[in-house]
Amino acid sequence: MTVAEILKSNTQTAFSFEVLPPLKGNNIESVFNTIDKLKEFNPAYINITTHRTEIAYKETGEGLFRQVLERKRPGSVAIAAAIKNRYGIPTVPHIICSGFSKSEIEYELIDLSFLGISNLLVLRGDKSKNDPRFIATPDGHQYAIELQQQINRFNEGYFLDGSMMEHARPFSFGTAGYPEKHEEAMNPESDLLALKAKVDAGAEYVVTQMFFDNAKYFDFVDRCRAVGINVPIVPGLKPLTSMNHLTMLPRVFHIDFPEDLAKELRKCQTNDDTRTLGVEWCAHQARELKAAGVPSIHFYSMNAVQSVQRVAQLVY
Repeated sequence: MTVAEILKSNTQTAFSFEVLPPLKGNNIESVFNTIDKLKEFNPAYINITTHRTEIAYKETGEGLFRQVLERKRPGSVAIAAAIKNRYGIPTVPHIICSGFSKSEIEYELIDLSFLGISNLLVLRGDKSKNDPRFIATPDGHQYAIELQQQINRFNEGYFLDGSMMEHARPFSFGTAGYPEKHEEAMNPESDLLALKAKVDAGAEYVVTQMFFDNAKYFDFVDRCRAVGINVPIVPGLKPLTSMNHLTMLPRVFHIDFPEDLAKELRKCQTNDDTRTLGVEWCAHQARELKAAGVPSIHFYSMNAVQSVQRVAQLVY
């Protein structure tokens, strides 16, 4: 079954989470350790993030530096295959525009097809840390919908150069949605129109950016339905784990904390205080979402595996 089919057929709220490829030079055990902690909750699928190539500067001696391209977290395709083979759990690698040319993306699709991995989450990805705004890679895609169109063409049996392939099992993919609006959207209405265009172009489900106010998720779903977005919409949750999150998450992800949560956060003095509150608040969100019958709850587990585990124990 594809993730979209799982979401549509579930009679109970599924559990899912994402993992990051290890930093270059580290082994895969950290990924396996994360899954070992969370597999008892019967994850319906596991997402694997993909990270762009960045410009780095290497010292060559005598005070000189040279510019090189470096990926700090390579291996998303291989890790997706390793998880699938080791655990038998459906894997969903992220396919991104950011840092990849169309040709590089095509080779990713070929490798995934060979491996029998047919679920994808299709995203634009982040801008380079050296750029003031998102700039497409040379011969790459500016927008996620363009990447979706490349995948659709691949699904039809065509390579970029127009030549035909032996038809493989088609890819099924989801996309991202933003209950509090994408940072670059002119307004919530234009953001919804962009999301509808991605759904109309083949995205079979939506996974939301993290949020801390369930009212914003429910309102987002209502607004999506009103404009004709009728695919499953999966809420994404992240438990707070450190004092740094109080300023970093709103700044980086352009989200707000509801006042009830902010009032309690103002009382936190240590990371332990924040972590305890983070589990309590995330469990509260998850219980309410589950009671509302959402198809799945997707947990952003980066640096929060133990907290996600505790939330799942309380909710699932």
